[in-house]
Amino acid sequence: MKILLAMDSFKGSLTSAEAEAALAEGLRQVFPCAEIVSMPASDGGEGMAGALVTALGGEFFTARVHDPLMRPIEARYAVICGRVAVIEAAAVCGLTLLAPSERNPLLTTTYGVGELITAALDGGLRDFVIGLGGSATNDAGLGMMFSLGARFFSAEGAAVFPCGSSLRNIASIDLSGLDPRLSEASFTVACDVDSPFCGSLGAARVFAPQKGASPEQVEELESGMQAIAALLSSQTTVVSRSLVGVERCCDIACLPGAGAAGGLGGAFLTFLDARLRPGMEVFAEVSGLEDKIASADLVITGEGKADTQTLMGKLPSGVLSLALRHGVPVALVAGIVENRASLLAAGFSAVIQSTPLSQSLTQAMCPSAARHNLADAVLANSKILHEMLK
Repeated sequence: MKILLAMDSFKGSLTSAEAEAALAEGLRQVFPCAEIVSMPASDGGEGMAGALVTALGGEFFTARVHDPLMRPIEARYAVICGRVAVIEAAAVCGLTLLAPSERNPLLTTTYGVGELITAALDGGLRDFVIGLGGSATNDAGLGMMFSLGARFFSAEGAAVFPCGSSLRNIASIDLSGLDPRLSEASFTVACDVDSPFCGSLGAARVFAPQKGASPEQVEELESGMQAIAALLSSQTTVVSRSLVGVERCCDIACLPGAGAAGGLGGAFLTFLDARLRPGMEVFAEVSGLEDKIASADLVITGEGKADTQTLMGKLPSGVLSLALRHGVPVALVAGIVENRASLLAAGFSAVIQSTPLSQSLTQAMCPSAARHNLADAVLANSKILHEMLK
């Protein structure tokens, strides 16, 4: 009997590897003779680099960069297969780098993402996998481009440093100073949302409130995103070869995924000729996840909170799709479960909440408590798991 664990991280609490270790502890008591295979997984957010290093081997490198508020920090990127750099945007512009009181997408920048790309280029790497999840930014990705050599100017010709609050002031873009090595680079961008650049479902209106923006700030950010979208569509020097294979203007306002990470997805598309793909799809392809699922008798997946958004391209839904293709039952284990009926209707054979109803969210997110809860959840639901293996 083989049980495959393919968990996402419990954000702010456990890495995917830590969550799987806790589950394995309980599973060994329930299925003492089973082969338990742990495969930390990711849909493009935090933990993607570590999950790919675990799956394929590789190593981490550290660079001195800047955080979302331009403070110096040390950040890591991974190298897998000896030639592919894996960069998580969250490592340099993530929400977890800021205290709650510091979260303000009018002020934050993706500058550090460009710095990590430069560090990898300096190391001789030209193939990139970028994970966009977990950002604290809404600067249209222009902070990254500034770091890579792009320059931005107001209508009066004054230099503008790009961040959420300055987007409306940008009237022209100069790409002549871009790092020439970027023309040799290939970018695959793992994205866990399909939000457009702007509009009612765009980066600012959907995600900026989660990053600390007030309703008034959301509208300021939306205005800036619309201005940048219009500017990019009008400048023939800014092109997206990936969309049509020839040089042309790029209207990114409505492109799915362009609004990911506060518009960072759109910057990769427009300036760096990137391929935006669902994060789960990228991880599964690079890691060989489907083959591991096909050889299992039971798959357990999960994340910190499972609800209807879980079914919108998140890692557990991707694992479920692959498992259904091969007739392998899947149990979903999450710290908090909402809309259980919808999750079961989607095809999960079991949906298990690990956090006791008597426990507060603050208590549940304590790493030691989260680990204990996961192990106990397996023991408490042992009958259900046995039934799935019949």
